[in-house]
Amino acid sequence: MKTVLVCAAQAPFITGGAEILVSELKSNLERRGFRADVASVPFKWYPVSEIVRQALAWRLLDLTESNGTAVDLVIPTKFPTFLVRHPRKVAWLFHQHREAYDLFGTPYCSFTDGAEDRQVRDAIKSMDTASLSECRAIFTISRNVADRLRRYNGLSGETLYPPPHHLGRYRCGGYGDYLFYAGRLDRLKRLDLAIDAMNRVRSGARLKIAGAGPLEAELRKQIHGLGVQDRVELLGFVSADELVELYAGCRAAYYAPLNEDYGYVTVEAFLSRKPVVTTTDAGGPLEFVTAGQSGWVAEPAPEAIAGAIDDLWSQPEARLREMGAEGFARVRDIGWNQVIDRLTEGL
Repeated sequence: MKTVLVCAAQAPFITGGAEILVSELKSNLERRGFRADVASVPFKWYPVSEIVRQALAWRLLDLTESNGTAVDLVIPTKFPTFLVRHPRKVAWLFHQHREAYDLFGTPYCSFTDGAEDRQVRDAIKSMDTASLSECRAIFTISRNVADRLRRYNGLSGETLYPPPHHLGRYRCGGYGDYLFYAGRLDRLKRLDLAIDAMNRVRSGARLKIAGAGPLEAELRKQIHGLGVQDRVELLGFVSADELVELYAGCRAAYYAPLNEDYGYVTVEAFLSRKPVVTTTDAGGPLEFVTAGQSGWVAEPAPEAIAGAIDDLWSQPEARLREMGAEGFARVRDIGWNQVIDRLTEGL
């Protein structure tokens, strides 16, 4: 039985899409007959001066064997796990440390333009380029991630789309009277745009937001400040059954993050045969959403998003079914078998 270690970096007490994907990857490796486990090291990205030291911990690890058992393959996933040394290292790149790359110079970045921060950014880029160049193969979770890798590091990656959690359970239960978002409540998801847009819609649209995160109190304050409590509902954490039902009953999904790596919401919505409202700068979702075919692509401004939502609400159910079917056709072949086949090829 071949042995595989999935390499994960996690901030303690925080669980998001990356952590779920690591767990799913391990489970599906085991389902395919591999002996798999997760090698996880806590990662602290603040202050900026701490990042390089935290990253170098991965360089010091010996994952070639464990308790006398050889490790046949390691699969690093996100920064800084690719620094690990191993003769058979195959990356499935979720994302790099984006603040050193595309988020630099935006309000979402903690790096300044000072000399020390520039040194850290340069070190991150050098470490990424050198350690990923050691890989036997580089796969990415989206074309967007592959494009960043090529643009900033001069390296190529093959896209392997990850299946969403609860694969096989999504269904369409009709086209209801609410727009739906599911995910972490953080700044990069830009839910403030959606809430502002809901203050401008002229239709009877409602928005349900499922999930928890650091922006929950701020979003709740925004909802009350705009007086849109009757249109926007924060549901908090929902169970798997509730999530599937919320997708099944929504009119469409909303997902407009900033240059997202991938974004499960789009795939989950399409598997539920629902169109998606997104924006021109959303990144990963744009690999699936085409305006007028599988959803709406608006400029990232409340007025434009409100216009897209109003147009969505004006569509007959037959048109929504057509768009949902188009979305479903784009994601129906995403599955674990091809992911495991490519990651373990040659073992």
